[in-house]
Amino acid sequence: MGAGHTHAPSAGAAGEPTDHRVRLWIAFGITAAITATQAIGSFLTGSLALLTDTAHALTDASGLLVALIAATLMLRPASARRTWGFRRIEVIAAFGQAALLMAVGGYTAIEGIRRLFEPPEVPAAELLVFGVIGLVANIIAIFVLSSSRGANFNMRAAFLEVLNDALGSLGVIIAAVLIWTTGFLQADAIAGLFIAALIVPRAFKLLRETSRVLMEFTPDGLNLDHVRSHILELDHVIDVHDLHASTVATGLPTISAHVVVEDECFTDGHAAAVLRDVRACVAQHFEVSVRHSTFQIETADLQDSEPGDVRHA
Repeated sequence: MGAGHTHAPSAGAAGEPTDHRVRLWIAFGITAAITATQAIGSFLTGSLALLTDTAHALTDASGLLVALIAATLMLRPASARRTWGFRRIEVIAAFGQAALLMAVGGYTAIEGIRRLFEPPEVPAAELLVFGVIGLVANIIAIFVLSSSRGANFNMRAAFLEVLNDALGSLGVIIAAVLIWTTGFLQADAIAGLFIAALIVPRAFKLLRETSRVLMEFTPDGLNLDHVRSHILELDHVIDVHDLHASTVATGLPTISAHVVVEDECFTDGHAAAVLRDVRACVAQHFEVSVRHSTFQIETADLQDSEPGDVRHA
């Protein structure tokens, strides 16, 4: 029986983490300042839109702090006890941020509907000032994080938070202008509902994607039936079983399988060639290039003797 394990040597190929902490520190400082400012504003004005945006900003600041911690832990090297290091912490952090955003969005929707029928008095001028402050600060944070937003789940969650908060501040400004010019008090509640409508879909999508990683589902873009078919087309391969694929962290999909070959492969030297071909197959032939793979090469007799063998379609 032979076994093969491989991963790419380069940082990019192996999905090595990149240090984004400076950008996160800047964004966190800006968002924390926004939170403090808007908290004062929501207390002074009694605005639901501003209160919601404050809660959103608080969630953003907490999420960015978590993102900072995650970005620091991600850089720690692997060890004998933690073979992947803390790579998956970025997924857990993004999951937590998405869950918080869902909770904020839900509260906003309920309170916004109530205030549509019972709109309180809201001072438009003060609301406008705090909305503009929040928008300007969030635009700066967006600029800081924009170039790194696709780096991993953690950075994507951080970027989405400040983007949503900026749109929320825009909603606050629009509500303030409408109340000031028309006296339409329901504009505040509508702005709050607008913020909720921005938060929930994006948070749900991120929650779903991070859940798939945590549940070790097959990476998007990788069809295991196609993988099996490709491997079976290789010379000397008889069967493929115990085929598994998952994602450890952003840019780090993994795959493993037992590959059954002809008995002669272990005497004529073809076993090593088959292993090399299988590695190349999963690294080159699919939408998701899997460069971290583990394959066990075995004969039919060894396959039949394995206890509790679970085969996957």
